Amino acid sequence: MRQIELFVPDDRSDDALSVLDDEGIDYVRTAEAGDGTDGELVSFPLPPQAVERVLSSLREAGIDDQFVVVSSIETARTPRIDELEERYVNGQEEDDSIAHEEIRSRAMNMTPGRVTYYAMTVLSAIVATAGLLLDSPAIVVGSMVIAPQVSAALTGTVGLVLDDREMVIDGLTSLAFGLGVAIVSAFVFAWIVRSGGVVPSTIDITAIVQVQNRISPGLLAIVVGICAGAAGAFGLATAIPVSLVGVMIAVALIPAAAAVGIGMAWGDPSVALGAFVLVAVNATSILFSGLAVFWYLGYRPDGWTRGSIRENLSSEWVDTLAVAVVLGVIVLSMGGLVLGQYVLYENSVNDEVRTVLDDDEYADLELVEVRTEFVGVGVDDESAVTVVVQRPADAPYPNLVADLETTLEDRTDRDVAVVVEFVDAGRSTEA
Repeated sequence: MRQIELFVPDDRSDDALSVLDDEGIDYVRTAEAGDGTDGELVSFPLPPQAVERVLSSLREAGIDDQFVVVSSIETARTPRIDELEERYVNGQEEDDSIAHEEIRSRAMNMTPGRVTYYAMTVLSAIVATAGLLLDSPAIVVGSMVIAPQVSAALTGTVGLVLDDREMVIDGLTSLAFGLGVAIVSAFVFAWIVRSGGVVPSTIDITAIVQVQNRISPGLLAIVVGICAGAAGAFGLATAIPVSLVGVMIAVALIPAAAAVGIGMAWGDPSVALGAFVLVAVNATSILFSGLAVFWYLGYRPDGWTRGSIRENLSSEWVDTLAVAVVLGVIVLSMGGLVLGQYVLYENSVNDEVRTVLDDDEYADLELVEVRTEFVGVGVDDESAVTVVVQRPADAPYPNLVADLETTLEDRTDRDVAVVVEFVDAGRSTEA
């Protein structure tokens, strides 16, 4: 429930009260004087879903909202409050959207102090790094719970859609610096772990499943970032609690940032590059999908009026949006290039593996799975391909690895290290 307090000058009192009466709202009037203007303070309770509708109606009636306070209250009992709740919560005018003023405040109130923000970022990055190296999904999920990046991402997005340059700068810089701190923290922690012998320095980090999932920016991984941004916008722009949305946004950012640090600590550029591309693309996807959702829900810059879009475009808002769009296009283009290269490489590997297994020599083998290591643009490291096949019990296939390596290297024009894992087929002897 929301409590609205609105200062109405005497010469606009009749218009304001007429709007409230038409909406069936119970109100209290208190005589006030503000900045030398006589008027009254009108107070009334509303369901959260009704705030934007009522404030918009007051604006259309010519009521200046330079002094308006929207506060949360536990409950309210007035003669017609049940009718309002029935209309806006359960009835035909049901709508979870909250007012522009409230969404701005909610975004700002989500942002913790700088010390808290960066301290929680460091802790979440360390936990994520430990979870990746231990190949523990539970620990990785724990790092997402304490990550604070949701505040920066949504603050920047709200600033873009409401044309608040200060919010844009605060949100985007906090997000960029936060991810930078996460990468550096993960690198330092991973380097200490590796140097101290806690994890063998010779371990193949690309063989760790949790790391593999963050160094290959496939389409499904990018979809996570898009959905995270959209969910964050819906959570913030409606009466729905936004606490769980922060975990979703962290899913798309923190583990990948930790994978960048691990790749740097192990001196593996393909791991670091693949994970960094995923971080950059997901961060951009979160911002733009959130912006699209806010726009779809009807949020516009202050002073926006219906009609020609050109009449509503201020030079500052166009400049801010243009810079954001250009940077976003650059990042998404880079991600698209890497993603396209990876998809083509993966398809080529899958095709050639099936071609080899179609040979009469391997007629008894059944392909179970093909796992390819991501190789970034400009990285000449040897690519690793793991082929899992099912074979008759203990049947030897000494030429399979060599045949796969030769075929894959000819097709992809890269050095390829092939690992074949056999799964022996068995049959139950029970009747």
